[in-house]
Amino acid sequence: MNNFRVFSLFVYVFLLFLPPIASLTVQAFTGTYGINYGRIADNIPSPDEVVTLLRAAKIKNVRIYDAEHSVLKAFSGTGLELVVGLPNGLLKDMSANADHAMEWVKENVQAFLPETHICGIAVGNEVLGGSDYELWGALLGAVKNIYNAVKKLNLDDVVQITTAHSQAVFSNSYPPSSCTFRDNVVQYMKPLLEFFAQVGSPFCLNAYPFLAYMSDPENIDINYALFKSTQGIYDPKTDLHYDNMLDAQIDAAYAALENAGYKKMEVVVTETGWASRGDENESAATVNNARTYNYNLRKRLAKKKGTPLRPKNVVKAYIFAAFNEDLKPGATSERNFGLFKADGTIAYDIGFHGLDSSSAKSLLLYLK
Repeated sequence: MNNFRVFSLFVYVFLLFLPPIASLTVQAFTGTYGINYGRIADNIPSPDEVVTLLRAAKIKNVRIYDAEHSVLKAFSGTGLELVVGLPNGLLKDMSANADHAMEWVKENVQAFLPETHICGIAVGNEVLGGSDYELWGALLGAVKNIYNAVKKLNLDDVVQITTAHSQAVFSNSYPPSSCTFRDNVVQYMKPLLEFFAQVGSPFCLNAYPFLAYMSDPENIDINYALFKSTQGIYDPKTDLHYDNMLDAQIDAAYAALENAGYKKMEVVVTETGWASRGDENESAATVNNARTYNYNLRKRLAKKKGTPLRPKNVVKAYIFAAFNEDLKPGATSERNFGLFKADGTIAYDIGFHGLDSSSAKSLLLYLK
């Protein structure tokens, strides 16, 4: 009996001094497949119809780029797991004013929990490496203030804090093992990585083989970008072979993280996709290529495998995007990344059903 009491006392003391681990175990992504629900359009289905569409497709993980209340209400009670976005335009205010960060979290996250399963907040999007240098300096403060608000509200075991990066934060990404963070990014990236390591957040990467191929079609095999049969590439430093570009892009991020001292940080792909239409100089943006990329990506994610450099870290990715968005500026390709057309029908067949399908109609009747 005495031995048991000594053991119990030991366990109690051990747990007492153990750092809090709730924030280290929160996961904003279950499974391996998710989708980005962008809404820069005036002709896409209503949020209620989108819920029907996503549930019919069995897509559980969803990211949005704001915290629009009509969307949050539509997702209530659905079981879908939602990451909301704090837009770049709010970063400076959130960084400078902790009270405003608290108000934002209360109004846009806490008020909808637990009925709407908000499991993450993406603070800004593609800030570092972007053209607004003032936002570079504001990002960490905004991240910390949003996290502290979440923690004070006792939501840090439910809601994960992240920010997504583009390839613009990297230099020398070929071969993957040579990748590092750009010199002018490092001073902002390292404190951010240190904080995310403390709270258990992953490194979020927007990875587009489509854009990489378009930037250098002379030297990149399109089959390598599309997950098709190819000789791939060989990385002599790691003695690893890559048969598709997405794996190489992910491992380049892992190499940069390791070089920066964060070898254990997980990489999650927060955007990837392929445009189905483009301008004259975007010849790779075709329906056939978009179908091929997204079909093969879906198969690759379903295998629940890691990458050559991190075979135990199962690749997780949010597809960009749910819909073609007709109001997006820029090249034609920017408005044509959707798996679904504006009316909810499929843009091309990779195994999902659109809103006009019998299965979607049946689900809608069931939900009603």
